[in-house]
Amino acid sequence: MDFEIADNTLQAWGLALGTTLILWLGLELIKHLASQRARAWARRTVHTWDDLLADLIDRIAWWMLLVVAIYAGIQWLRLPDGLHAWPGIMLRAALWMQAGLWGVVLIDKWVQNRIHKEMAEGDGGTATTFGAFGLLGRIFLWSMVALLVLDSIPGVEVTSLITGLGIGGLAVGLALQSILGDLFASFTIALDKPFVIGDFIVVGDYSGTVEDIGLKSTRIRSLTGEQLIFSNTDLLGSRIRNYKRMARRRVAFSVGVTYETPVEKLERIPDIVREVVAAQKDVTFERAHFKSMGDFSLNYEVVYYIETPDYRVYMDHQQAINLGLFRRFAEEGIEFAYPTQVVYVNQ
Repeated sequence: MDFEIADNTLQAWGLALGTTLILWLGLELIKHLASQRARAWARRTVHTWDDLLADLIDRIAWWMLLVVAIYAGIQWLRLPDGLHAWPGIMLRAALWMQAGLWGVVLIDKWVQNRIHKEMAEGDGGTATTFGAFGLLGRIFLWSMVALLVLDSIPGVEVTSLITGLGIGGLAVGLALQSILGDLFASFTIALDKPFVIGDFIVVGDYSGTVEDIGLKSTRIRSLTGEQLIFSNTDLLGSRIRNYKRMARRRVAFSVGVTYETPVEKLERIPDIVREVVAAQKDVTFERAHFKSMGDFSLNYEVVYYIETPDYRVYMDHQQAINLGLFRRFAEEGIEFAYPTQVVYVNQ
């Protein structure tokens, strides 16, 4: 056991290795038991802080515990003069990175709670903004962790490094224009809010409900069920129709009657249409006019407003109006027109 390897006896190496393994396994066991107890405790309460505590315990990284165990084991060894500072540097770097993981848990928990609260209150725009703030918070957090880790390394000048990164970042930015464009587009969407999570939008020939606004793309659930994925840059460069923000819906439709309809009944049709439309709840009648004489019909144009953007409500009202017109036209003896041709044969 007195045989030396790298200026340390086999006994010292054995103590170092044993201390490292025992301490690492012991810390992992303590973490596992603490996580189980915290989860069981959280399930029995309605508080949120105990769930947060359980999440923080779960995010303790195995490599951080290993670094702590290695640092303790190294204390049995005599290190060369140039390596005396490195165990402490390694431990501080691991602790800073672990603090970063805990910071991410805190940021994500706060963002999720705010998003759930805003979505429950029907404010999808604020929820989208909080999602962007969470992303910025994570970027800032890890930037600070990286600087703190580098600052703990002897011989590393953080100020010079930041200057060099600025120059290198310009070159990287030119090479990654597309990705960075989508990234900044996601911030624009979050801050300017042309649409938010939960909005029904139409982009070109595609339409659906916004499900998620990510760093590079936005996901939309179409009416037929499939998920549509748009690049954020392409989405902002398109003309977007946001039906969720429609204050009221304008509806225009046409009604055609036959040429054999008497003039007296033609004069009555606008009043009949007004009565049928005005009978609907939350509907504002605007006008009904004898618009044109078509190839096989006399055409009336009808316009009304629905005081809600809900498409299903619109279809319910339109169905009720159509049935009402059929019923009243039948009572008045007015016939709807359909495509016909009349052939006169000269005898």
